[in-house]
Amino acid sequence: MEDNIRPAGGAPVPGNETPVNRQDSNRHDSNKVLKITTVVLAVVAVVLSGVFAYVWVDRQKMIDDLTVDKQNLTNELIELQGEYSQLSSDNDSLNVQLDREREKVDQLLERIRQTDAANRSKIRQYEKELGTLRSIMKHYIFQIDSLNTLNIALRKDAEQARLEARRTEERYQELSKTTDEYAKLVEQGSEIKGRGVNVVGINASNKETNRSSRIKKLRTCLSLIENSIAPRGPMRVYIRVKGPDGILMTSDQQSIFEMNGEQLVYSESREVDYQGAEVEVCIYFASEEFTKGVYTVEAYTESGLLGTGDILLK
Repeated sequence: MEDNIRPAGGAPVPGNETPVNRQDSNRHDSNKVLKITTVVLAVVAVVLSGVFAYVWVDRQKMIDDLTVDKQNLTNELIELQGEYSQLSSDNDSLNVQLDREREKVDQLLERIRQTDAANRSKIRQYEKELGTLRSIMKHYIFQIDSLNTLNIALRKDAEQARLEARRTEERYQELSKTTDEYAKLVEQGSEIKGRGVNVVGINASNKETNRSSRIKKLRTCLSLIENSIAPRGPMRVYIRVKGPDGILMTSDQQSIFEMNGEQLVYSESREVDYQGAEVEVCIYFASEEFTKGVYTVEAYTESGLLGTGDILLK
């Protein structure tokens, strides 16, 4: 009975707890630990949820950024396609290289479209390739500009050369025309001219007469005038005698000479040694019968007509 006595104040005396009291105390401690564990787990769960939410939001933001980067990269490549399409050159070799670079741009654009925006490493790789393609295009632009500048300079030089050639041709034509005119003047000036064509009738006694019944031949005399620039040496003078009926009178054997490319039949001729000084030439034409009327005589050299004369036979 004394064992169950409590000290003043109601506190049990150590060493005097009953089994029931000890069991209650253990249960109380277990509940307390469980509560603490639950609270800790709840806090950890909340923290982990926050971390997961942060990671998810951050990943989603990264994917959105990469999607924007992919779209920007796509737009830049499309712009680069347009810039390449505007490049052209007159150089065949350079055009082949441009076609090759255009094909690279098309292939890169297709690869970007087929790549997931979340593939960050690929997107960064494509950005580097785009930068390389842009650098190459700038090089080609510089090269084309240089070629165009050179072509413009060459075209100017060619145009200047053509202009100079045209001017030279014009000067040549003018000079040729002047030379031809001078040559023509010289040629005209070098032609031997005649004057004083005189036709008389000669009888059998070698006397002059105008009686047709007595005439045996016609004598035509003329002077070849002085010309210091005319060719010197032997030359032939031709006469063409036309009777009152206008028909050309010839010897038994018809003779032909050429004057300025034209062939003419002549009645009689004579060779003269011309040395630039005035010289008189007489040519005789004989016929078996002369009738009444006017006889006309034309005197020629191969260069042209020297003059004409006539005689009236009674």
